[in-house]
Amino acid sequence: MAMPLRQSIRLGAYLAKQKLQRRDKYAVLVELEPLYACNLKCGGCGKIQQPAHLLKQRMPVQQAIGAVEESGAPMVSIAGGEPLMHPQIDEITRILLERGKIVFLCTNALLLSKHIHKFKPHRNFAWMVHIDGLEEKHDASVRKEGGFQAAIDAIKMAKDLGFKVMTNTTFFNTDTPQDVIDVLDYLNDVVGVDNMQLSPGYAYEKAPDQEHFLGVQQTRELFSKAFADGRRKKWRLNHSPLFLDFIEGKKDFECTPWGIPSYSLLGWQRPCYLLDDGYAKTWRELIEETDWDKFGRGKDPRCANCMAHCGYEPTAVIATTSSLKETIRAAVGA
Repeated sequence: MAMPLRQSIRLGAYLAKQKLQRRDKYAVLVELEPLYACNLKCGGCGKIQQPAHLLKQRMPVQQAIGAVEESGAPMVSIAGGEPLMHPQIDEITRILLERGKIVFLCTNALLLSKHIHKFKPHRNFAWMVHIDGLEEKHDASVRKEGGFQAAIDAIKMAKDLGFKVMTNTTFFNTDTPQDVIDVLDYLNDVVGVDNMQLSPGYAYEKAPDQEHFLGVQQTRELFSKAFADGRRKKWRLNHSPLFLDFIEGKKDFECTPWGIPSYSLLGWQRPCYLLDDGYAKTWRELIEETDWDKFGRGKDPRCANCMAHCGYEPTAVIATTSSLKETIRAAVGA
């Protein structure tokens, strides 16, 4: 199925505006990281490998809002670390919504029941809960027994309170096509989440576990088999059809690293969320002083196996809005 209609309309209008203004580099969504601290030690994430003094820091509210406004992006994914550990995360979320942004608050959901009273359902707001497989795989990935059931219970609670809830699942070379099918069927049909995102695991440099990331061919084989027999059409996936074509090997794209930039306590990360080549103080500095031609598959060896959502979904979205056929296809979720 297609992206949510409201999100698609908002994104399409924004992209049309960029085209009219003849901008060739712009943010589609900002990954806002107002802290690095987390209450889990997931094997595929390196955020908590930051120095102790950084783990103690929390981004001031106005700094977070200012960065998003500076970029001009219509959508914000608040990540971390675990955002619910930030004492003013509800205020950051509220102000972004008041300013017309579409906000996804990423969480492992372990603290959701404690903090959900600080939030109100909003048409432009969704919880984005990380679910990395069914119970055994998820608990192993997050290195916490009971983590899966706690997250599922939190999803059900949030749904009962009227919130939109989405999930984000990363797949590794230990996953089979049936694993992909099983977790998406469960989230789609049993739990009833509003939308799901998925991503092939990228070899994040600081991640403790470096053995289980997918290569390009492994990614294509995994998703082409999982999506076979028309299965992907029944799942409420929050992706453009072209991105799904891409990860199953039907299309190939170049990365758009500035499309989903990351802003953290250290500034704007160069060149993208997954590579760490230093930081820019301002959005303009990131865009104007980064040598973008150096990055991508065939250019930088670190990019060789990357098929991650943050680099390739913007490319797919831009390609979609540049084609009437693909725009219609995206609208109907084909």
